[in-house]
Amino acid sequence: MSFRSLIQDMRDEFGSISRHSLRSRSHRSAGNASRAAAAGPSEAMDQSCWAQLPPELLREVLVRIEASESWWPARRDVVSCAGVCRTWRGIMKEAVRVPEVSGKLTFPISLKQPGPRDGTLKCFIRRNRTTQTYYLYIGLTEALADDGKFLLAARKCRKPTCTDYLISLDKVDMSKGSSTYIGKLRSNFLGTKFTVYDAHPPYDGAVVSKSRSARVVGLNQVSPRVPAGNYPVSHISYELNVLGSRGPRRMNCVMDSIPASAVEEGGKAPTQTEFPLSSLDSFPSIPFFRSKSARIDSSTSQSSRSDRLVLKNKSPRWHEQLQCWCLNFRGRVTVASVKNFQLVASDDNGPGNQDNNKVILQFGKIGKDLFTMDYRYPISAFQAFAICLSSFDTKIACE
Repeated sequence: MSFRSLIQDMRDEFGSISRHSLRSRSHRSAGNASRAAAAGPSEAMDQSCWAQLPPELLREVLVRIEASESWWPARRDVVSCAGVCRTWRGIMKEAVRVPEVSGKLTFPISLKQPGPRDGTLKCFIRRNRTTQTYYLYIGLTEALADDGKFLLAARKCRKPTCTDYLISLDKVDMSKGSSTYIGKLRSNFLGTKFTVYDAHPPYDGAVVSKSRSARVVGLNQVSPRVPAGNYPVSHISYELNVLGSRGPRRMNCVMDSIPASAVEEGGKAPTQTEFPLSSLDSFPSIPFFRSKSARIDSSTSQSSRSDRLVLKNKSPRWHEQLQCWCLNFRGRVTVASVKNFQLVASDDNGPGNQDNNKVILQFGKIGKDLFTMDYRYPISAFQAFAICLSSFDTKIACE
């Protein structure tokens, strides 16, 4: 039997296991399944021919599947293999590299990890004005927008003194009590200052914000041992325009969880490796949160922010013939809008950061409710999405 036939046979076998698992879950939810019918995929796996496969051969097969299914929708086979059992999960987690190296988004935790160093991940955002919801997708083709692979969703919640954007891994359930809730963006009353909160510790030693909104998630959703709350990871500010002068917005982002040295050659940004005890990765028995990074002091005092990455919007140039402010979006933005921006490393990061013209995040309009979002190292998809959401919010005295 050829190696290609072996892999195809493995996929067919896994398909029957997956269908058995779905039937079992359906029976369990209806309350009519017997103890035997409620067997999980691991039991079905024990009864298959793959249970006797030598570990070295199994690893080789799974690694080749990971290498061959390089992009979505084929990438879902990698996620499916990782959900079979603990052994397969361990092999796939070793085979799948972080986006910083591979430039691929595979598991949900990839959305909390920094983007690629070489190149950008090209995404787009769809806005629903009626429901005040926003959906982030990653493109499947070179087109500005296509069917896309869903990544994140956000819902706008107005309050008397502020506005919250709740960010979730689920397109439907975007409540803060959901197990798929991963963070939020909060604005002040004027819409000039924003704070991005991560629902999970962004690095070792992170301290939860002592705001009134911080609370422990219900015990029926998350283990009480898991730290749940608001961990500030970024502060965004828009410069006031009280005189009403015409021109682009000016924005400034202080990345509390990323050191300024991250944009230097060989610099490192915190990288989350797992979600806290939950089912976000569709894996059984996920251990506690871990991150691989140097510990960063979590104090938010002004003096301690000098070693944190600061991003600013790239200054556009005035085009005499078009009579407008222009930026080079390299064909990724087609509609002029005050929301369009490009973020680069600020000069405040110090003289050691020489490549301050490299665009880390760009956002722009391509349709009535359609926007592109391209990001790269050292920020993650979650951080980039939250920053772009701040551009949608109404800004009094900033236009």
